[in-house]
Amino acid sequence: MAQNVLDLTVLEEEILSHHDELIELRRDFHRHPELGTKEFRTSEIVEKYLNDLGIPTQRMFNTGVVGLIEGPKPGKTILLRGDMDALPVTEETDLPFKSENPGVMHACGHDGHTSMLMIAAKVLKNHQSELKGNVKLVFQPNEEEEGAKFMVEEGVLENPKVDASFGVHLWSQVESGKIGIQSGPVMAEMFIFKLILKGRGGHTSAPHEAKDPVPCAANIITSAQTLQTREISVLDPTVIAFGKVVSDGSYNALANTVTMEGTLRYLYDGDDDTPQHPRKRFRRLIDGICAAHDIDYDIEIVPSSYSVINDEDSVAFLKERVLPNFTTADQIQPYFCLAGEDFSEFINRNNVPGAFVFIGTGDESKGTTYPHHAPNFDIDEDTLITGVKFHVHSALEFLK
Repeated sequence: MAQNVLDLTVLEEEILSHHDELIELRRDFHRHPELGTKEFRTSEIVEKYLNDLGIPTQRMFNTGVVGLIEGPKPGKTILLRGDMDALPVTEETDLPFKSENPGVMHACGHDGHTSMLMIAAKVLKNHQSELKGNVKLVFQPNEEEEGAKFMVEEGVLENPKVDASFGVHLWSQVESGKIGIQSGPVMAEMFIFKLILKGRGGHTSAPHEAKDPVPCAANIITSAQTLQTREISVLDPTVIAFGKVVSDGSYNALANTVTMEGTLRYLYDGDDDTPQHPRKRFRRLIDGICAAHDIDYDIEIVPSSYSVINDEDSVAFLKERVLPNFTTADQIQPYFCLAGEDFSEFINRNNVPGAFVFIGTGDESKGTTYPHHAPNFDIDEDTLITGVKFHVHSALEFLK
């Protein structure tokens, strides 16, 4: 036992020795954010970094980079994922390393995710001789728009076949120092909708001569809330949110059309043959209200991500064998949210065991409690090292 404690102490010191490089990498990526499928600079840096470590790589889904650390003995393969894409957000922080790309910002922590996995790769490469099996390092593009799906289609879960997948997300709504983890659904299935209401324009002095789609839109917005509170159980978290409503009318001209965009989110399988069937209910509501207003419509509902459902055995593995190596039980808490995340493609959608964990990065004194995707979002850089520890210990424990 004493030898194990010594080994953990040595490993801890090794990881901490890369702290400054970790911060430097994160700040460089933050200064040069790139949108999904356009992570050209980021992927080149990642690719060169891994190759310089002696880790062979391959490209997937254009800007995706996959590295493979093969142990000297045969065994299982663990997948560790870090996403690389930024958002179309104009940064409003005063950070000395704020975005230099107008209208593009790392407002979700992916700059940290990429950096954490890079440093973990360096540490794991140094311990390659101890591995019984393989570590697949996945640097994923376009997480915000289902990039994982395309990497899976190109074979990221094969050659060698992945036996378990683990991912982390820096999370500003969880206090710095704490880790959110639980089995079951932890992130929502999300569908994006675009609804176009088609009326007939006219003058506001004679509304009876027109077919005004605006009252129809208002009715849809208010009535949709009843689906969440009167039709679907409150024990099945469901959110229908309208993020954008635009008409082509003006102050004295009634609109021809109203365009409405938003999301449906829920923590369950929401297909049309399920008890909840939220999309089917939503379409039914729209059809009825538009008929009542004599308004035609077009609707498009497309998937963005599916529910992330943590495997019970994988969560137990993390709680029993991984997290105790670098944190204490009082710092671990259950957590789930209705945000979307395509990590589901690496586990649930393809029957691979695994789990997704939230690393708290919220600290009011450091200004890091703003919500994700906000223009003033930032992370507590002191929590980045926790992500490195998570990746390293997950791989070493899984491949013992």
